[in-house]
Amino acid sequence: MTSAPFGSRLLDPLLSDPQTSALFTDRAALEAMLQFEVALARAEESCGVIPPGCARDIADAARTLDPDWNALGAGVQQAGHPVTALVKQLRAAAAPWGEYVHWGATSQDVIDSALVIRLREALAGLDARLEAVIARFSQHAAAHRGTVMAGRTRSRQAVPTTFGLKAAGWIAPLKRHRRRLAELRPRLLVLQFGGAAGTLAALGDRGLAVSEALAKELDLALPPMPWHSQRDSFGEAAAWLALVTASTGKMGRDLTLLAQDEIAEVHDGSAGGSSTMPQKSNPVLSEVLVAAATVNAGLSASMQQAALQEHERGGSGWTAEWLLLPQMTILAGTALRHAETIGGALDVRAERMRRNIDAAGGLLLAEAAAFALAAHMPLQQAQALVAQACREASAAGRSLIEVLRASSTASVDWDRLRDPANSLGAADAFIGRVLE
Repeated sequence: MTSAPFGSRLLDPLLSDPQTSALFTDRAALEAMLQFEVALARAEESCGVIPPGCARDIADAARTLDPDWNALGAGVQQAGHPVTALVKQLRAAAAPWGEYVHWGATSQDVIDSALVIRLREALAGLDARLEAVIARFSQHAAAHRGTVMAGRTRSRQAVPTTFGLKAAGWIAPLKRHRRRLAELRPRLLVLQFGGAAGTLAALGDRGLAVSEALAKELDLALPPMPWHSQRDSFGEAAAWLALVTASTGKMGRDLTLLAQDEIAEVHDGSAGGSSTMPQKSNPVLSEVLVAAATVNAGLSASMQQAALQEHERGGSGWTAEWLLLPQMTILAGTALRHAETIGGALDVRAERMRRNIDAAGGLLLAEAAAFALAAHMPLQQAQALVAQACREASAAGRSLIEVLRASSTASVDWDRLRDPANSLGAADAFIGRVLE
């Protein structure tokens, strides 16, 4: 395999997402940084900080700039970031007004604001994907409100449920993630502009006015102060990305288990084959959902550690964010892309679900039987009676209901109890509430 999956011709088709990845290329980063420099020039010209006419020429230079990528790379090696080398090239292209490029700003202002600009577009795409995934699985939740299957706790059959409720359980957190994103955006999509150490001293008494004008130019909110070493919003975004992939990963985990040959109740539509076993149809897309969740959980923890930045501006934590946040965003896009595909190709096998219930001899009706008997005797006595009947039914390969019918004189409607569809409780109501 390769050292990094993103940009790999081998792994990208499975592990990346073209729509999200496009926002985290070198070209996209450069364009966002140039967008900041042009907006800064316009803001400073409007506030009388730089001479009239500068902003137009700087914007023209940025639009036509043919960057020397080798020089930019060498600049990163020397300065630890690409801004110094980029500003040098832009100043040369914007002559005779080049000296007014980047006036009063610092490198972190450029890089942080450029990342926020790209995250704004990325999160809009993820939100649209979330909406699409919710829509597809809502169709399954509605279509299978009455499709009875075994509910499983700790991987063992427990009580009857429906596939509709299982699908509703997958989409409920995704709906919450959309609400969380709406709450997160005002805290994340804010301008970074503080100059050398967060005081804007180079702009004198016009620093606040330039900040307001710059935020308006970039269509970003204006924070109470620069946040060079306050990384909570990026940490919150990372946590949100990890939650999204955790929820799709839970879906993937369920689907891989339901696709096992011994269960075979659902298949995600993947056509994953084997190099040597012709019969294999592996749930590859579901497996990627689990993998993305696993990786993002670890990256999110590293993002929280990266928040430990020094004094007014840090270095190592800032650099770590460049390695972490783009990966997390791309993995979230990948997970949602695959989840949407799964939602459109899902093969739900209702007959197999019913056969699996029947094959267990009705043992998952034990709770329902105990409470039905509790109308005629103390609950603990009823539970003991049912527990003994479960042992007898398992040993003899008989139906639990038939064993109970023979061993109890209580006037229970055993024929009604035999049907798992009569032991679904509030499942349908819960589905309705999620679908609302």
